Amino acid sequence: MDYIKPSDAKGLRGLRLVLTIGVPGPWGESAKKMFEYKDIDYVSVEQHPAEPNEDLVAWTGVRNAPIAVYNDEAPKTNFQDIVALAERFNPEQSLTPEGWDERITCFGISNEICGEGGFGWSRRLMARSSLRKRSLSQRETEILSTAPNLDKDTMSRAYGASESQSLKASERVLEILIGLGNRIKKQKAAGSSYFVGDRLTSCDIHWACFSNMLLPLPEMVNPMPEWLRLSYADIGFIKLSDFEELLEHRDMVFEKHLKLPLDF
Repeated sequence: MDYIKPSDAKGLRGLRLVLTIGVPGPWGESAKKMFEYKDIDYVSVEQHPAEPNEDLVAWTGVRNAPIAVYNDEAPKTNFQDIVALAERFNPEQSLTPEGWDERITCFGISNEICGEGGFGWSRRLMARSSLRKRSLSQRETEILSTAPNLDKDTMSRAYGASESQSLKASERVLEILIGLGNRIKKQKAAGSSYFVGDRLTSCDIHWACFSNMLLPLPEMVNPMPEWLRLSYADIGFIKLSDFEELLEHRDMVFEKHLKLPLDF
C-alpha cells in the first residue's frame, strides 16, 4: 500500500485514512474494508507503531490509528464514527440494519469486538504474555526480537489499560468468543450466515478483520510480519476447535464481500 506523510495529508481535501504502516491492524483493516466495500476512495496516511508520531499528533491530536479525516471535519477515531462516515458517503450499500432491535444488536456486537475492553482490546493485552510464560525456541526468540517495544507500560500509557484488565484479558476473550459463537449458531439455525439479519452488516466486517487475532489468515493472503503472526497465533488456553463457526464466518465474508490479499 502506498502511504503519504501526515504533513502532506494535512493540506489535502477529501477522505484521508491514517493506518498503521506494515501491519494488518484490525481497527485499521476494518475501516479500510468498510470504505472498500462501499467503493469510497481515500488517501492512506502513515502511522508507525510504538513511535511518537509527532507530525500526526500535530495534525489530528491523536497518536494512534485508524483516523479518518474528511475535508475540515474533526478527525474520527471511534469505530462507530467511522461506520457512520462510510454510511454517509454511500448510504445505498448500507452496512447498518434498518430496524431498531437489529441495529442495536449490530453495534453491540461490534462493541464487543472492537470497543474498549472488547475482543481486540483484550487480545492486545494478551499479546506475548503467554509467550513470556513458557520457554521459547531460539527461532521464536529471534522473531520476537524484531517486534516494536509494545510492553505493558507502553500499553498502559497509550490506551489506559488497568492491571485488572490485563489479568482478566484471557477470560474476557473467551467470554466474547463464546457469545459470538452462540450468536452465529443461532443465526445459522434461522437460515442466515450473518450475525444480524440476512445480509452483511458492519459487525460482520469487524469480526472478519479482528479474527486475525484468533487465527491469522494464511501468509499468501496476509503477509504480516512474523513477530505479529507469532503473537496473534498464541491464544493461551483457548481452543480453536471450539470456534470453527466463527472462522468459517470469517472465510465466508472475505470470499463473498471483501478483497484479498490484505494490503498494508
